[in-house]
Amino acid sequence: MGTSSDKKNIVIFASGSGSNAQRLLEHFEHHPQIQVAALFSNNPDAFALQRAQNFGVPTGVFDRAALRSGEVLEQVQAYNPDLIVLAGFLWLLPSGFVQAFPNKIINIHPSLLPKFGGKGMHGQHVHQAVINAQEAESGITIHYVNEHYDEGAPIYQERCPVQPDDTCETLAARVLTLEHRHLPRVVEELLTSGKNSPKTPTA
Repeated sequence: MGTSSDKKNIVIFASGSGSNAQRLLEHFEHHPQIQVAALFSNNPDAFALQRAQNFGVPTGVFDRAALRSGEVLEQVQAYNPDLIVLAGFLWLLPSGFVQAFPNKIINIHPSLLPKFGGKGMHGQHVHQAVINAQEAESGITIHYVNEHYDEGAPIYQERCPVQPDDTCETLAARVLTLEHRHLPRVVEELLTSGKNSPKTPTA
């Protein structure tokens, strides 16, 4: 299924199950102005690939060599992306890739950045760190991507409580609910507002 030129294009990067990718695929399947043009993964076994194929969305798989060489950049540019969404994508993008899409790459992180971000801080590692630090709240941060892990300008944050009896799994489920609820909405707002510029995160 080709991309139509009158719609804005989203390209998703995912490394795993792709539940956030699923929400984006559902949200924009019949959207009049926006479509998911492709999904790329660094993991050939990622279930996210199957999710995209179920919606008739083209997929691509790549390794570190292809990412470093610029091959992936060329493949993504072919889809003329208006926004690239990292939805559970675990590799750092090369600076050349980031610079090719200024203010067009966003990531969703399962904590209130700048807390609990950086290399290795993903998934259960984040939630365990939050619990170990006895934080009263956690949440999500949707932010622009730069050449450093989790350091790009924030776009949106949403908070949730950390309960005294929380485990990694219960906290992860609460945070994931926020991800699923807010990522499609924020992506839609970025693409329909006419400006991809950082906004002040909500309290």
